[in-house]
Amino acid sequence: MMKIIPGVKIRKGEQQAAEALRRLFERTPAIEMGEIEFEPRLGPGHPVDILASFSAFGRRHKIACEIRRNGQPSHVRNAILHVRDYVAHLDFNAVPMVSAPFLSERSRALCVESGVGYLDLHGNAFLQVPGILIDVSVPGEPPAERRDLKSLFRPKAARILRVMLRDPERAWRVTELAGAAGASLGHVSNVRRALLNREWAEELGGGVALSNPDAVLDAWRAAYRPPEGDVERLYTSLHGAAFEDAARSIFSLRPPHGSAAFASFSAARWIAPYGRTGTEYFHADREGAARIADTLRASDVDKGENVAIRILKDHGILADTISPAPGVICTSLVQTYLDLSVAGERGVESADHLRRKVLSWGR
Repeated sequence: MMKIIPGVKIRKGEQQAAEALRRLFERTPAIEMGEIEFEPRLGPGHPVDILASFSAFGRRHKIACEIRRNGQPSHVRNAILHVRDYVAHLDFNAVPMVSAPFLSERSRALCVESGVGYLDLHGNAFLQVPGILIDVSVPGEPPAERRDLKSLFRPKAARILRVMLRDPERAWRVTELAGAAGASLGHVSNVRRALLNREWAEELGGGVALSNPDAVLDAWRAAYRPPEGDVERLYTSLHGAAFEDAARSIFSLRPPHGSAAFASFSAARWIAPYGRTGTEYFHADREGAARIADTLRASDVDKGENVAIRILKDHGILADTISPAPGVICTSLVQTYLDLSVAGERGVESADHLRRKVLSWGR
């Protein structure tokens, strides 16, 4: 039975959480569902969203549940503090619980570490009372959650992340970061908020710095796909010193004459050598690709290519390059790592080697 306090309007999130709780208990034979109250005013301060009663093995229990629309760690941490404080001021025992449409893995861990139960609409749940342990973990994420995470790594947002990952400890103000990344203030604010919500960043001295760059890179790698753009596959007879001399002359030209950089295995050879391949890889704009083909005297082939040029739609990658040796231009450490991570088994091994060597961030 649901009990509504006079004057209280049931919000959609409260209704959904109550129904999810009921479904959870219906699947647990030892539990008999009791009354559900919405926003009960039983203690000082702001009430919790739901107070639910149930019985198990002849013992009665209550759950005080605080609901959040966002299930990322920063929001859940605040919900935990509120519901624990609420329960502490009651004159009866109640199990604190947090609910959201979806609770990230880190958010669920925060609840368990804090002695708080959890429930989300995806089906994840944790509740422990004497004689009862409910621990349900549903694989995957809702489509909306996947879209939200992927948006953090789309080209415009990726420009911002690349800047921050160059020096994770630097605290950036929004205007500074927008200028450095060539992004709008609104886009920087959105990325900033997403990082703070996930507790991948923290506010320092009026700015924001990455507090968990490894988590950012792990999530980016999991969501990464090769950059959009046509791939030209060519053959050149140049090799060894002759090839390297020609490549340096390509990199000496900058816009408007075109931009290019070693990428993938070729960039890794200069940054953190691990293994050689028979193909040289480049990222370039269209003018840069033409310059590469001309300078290397490379021609189109149907098979047997030894030069692969990805003509990028997003030129932000070419604005974030490094020079590990005189006259040599490579994609950034992060970009090289990501490209290797999707380049097959040898690429994954090279990516892991590169990360250990130059992207450890004090691990």
